Amino acid sequence: MSESSSKKRQIHVPILTRVEGEGALNIVLNQKSIERVELNIYEPPRFFEAFLRGRSHNEVADITARICGICPIAYQMTAVQAIESAWGIEIPVSVQRLRRLMYLAEWIESHGLHIHLLHAPDFFGCDSGLELAKHNPQAVQRGLKLKKIGNHTLEILGGRAIHPISLAVGGFYRLPRPEELHALIEDFQWGLQASIEIARWVGGFEFPDFHSPTTYVALQSQLEYAIMSGNVASSDGRLLATTDYEDAFNEEHVSHSTALHSRRKGSEEPYQVGPLARIHLNYDLLCPTAKRIAEELKWRLPTFNPFHSIIARALELIQAFEEGLEIIKTFQPSGKARQDYQPVEGRGCSITEAPRGLIYHRYDLDSDGKVKTAKIVPPTSQNQRQIEQDLYEALPTLLDFDDAYVAQNCEKLIRNYDPCISCSTHFLKVRRIHKKD
Repeated sequence: MSESSSKKRQIHVPILTRVEGEGALNIVLNQKSIERVELNIYEPPRFFEAFLRGRSHNEVADITARICGICPIAYQMTAVQAIESAWGIEIPVSVQRLRRLMYLAEWIESHGLHIHLLHAPDFFGCDSGLELAKHNPQAVQRGLKLKKIGNHTLEILGGRAIHPISLAVGGFYRLPRPEELHALIEDFQWGLQASIEIARWVGGFEFPDFHSPTTYVALQSQLEYAIMSGNVASSDGRLLATTDYEDAFNEEHVSHSTALHSRRKGSEEPYQVGPLARIHLNYDLLCPTAKRIAEELKWRLPTFNPFHSIIARALELIQAFEEGLEIIKTFQPSGKARQDYQPVEGRGCSITEAPRGLIYHRYDLDSDGKVKTAKIVPPTSQNQRQIEQDLYEALPTLLDFDDAYVAQNCEKLIRNYDPCISCSTHFLKVRRIHKKD
């Protein structure tokens, strides 16, 4: 029991990363009550939306990719699709399938890395992926190989793994040769079997008995597991078109964060985006192998345990490899890489599913194809309120423990949302301040 149980306690976590950024966590406890929980994002604003003003539409994909080194495809793809929607550009099915493979490759490298090096160590009492590697080197090596496969696929499709350069408004600057893709078949076959093993592995973890009811929000499609298109669906039954997103969701400033908080208009309740949301709203369209493994694990929906996100990511890895393998095997070049178009004044928007959740872009363009205004809503801003809600739900069970234990458990809760790759090492350092009432 903490020696400070009769005093006001402030647990301050000074270093918390968010998508290659900086943030902190501040918890103020007053005896047995929770006075304040704040996810403090203190990184200076990066002003990407302002940087885009006046820039050519052909520069947008390269600029937005720099928002995130882990998920550049999510930003690039959402950007080019938004511009294409403004000008009514129709992308051929063959090119759309290659774009989807590109997005699946990003899911593979992101999910594979998060599961093995960022999240799994928490279930083994390890402080880092390096420590886990001492006890289970095969698992860590598997995670690194998954990332390598994802990166190699992005190199083939995008020209390079980090901030790819081939994605363009209208399609691609260059299409891969069939033999380049077919060379990936063996890796994707290995990845599919590895993903099945991963799902069985994480399905056997001992999960905390923690439940935080929420509203799940994700893209939903009648045709396929929604990643690059569809309507915005909510677990409470709401459904809206991409063009209506800003009528239903709003971003607002909060005093303790330089990152905007997103909320549904007319509601103060948080909502959650990401793998758990996608699984809940698209389960019927999972590939056959992913559904079979979910049944084998006896994993039942709905679940409001955020720690189950690691299971959702594992099932999505199966989805990515099984679907990606089919795209690779059937690919044949057809038509030109990039569609012709004529810039006109207009507005376009797009929503896709980054590994961490729903991402929204909207652009107003002039007749020369230059950006007049831009709006970008990343997954992290949408999950911040839910992360704080999870912490509020968990803290009552932790009040009798010392600050280090509280901080450790808060770290685990936050990591469920995969806020940043650098969270794999010691991102929490606790400074304890006791204040007399």
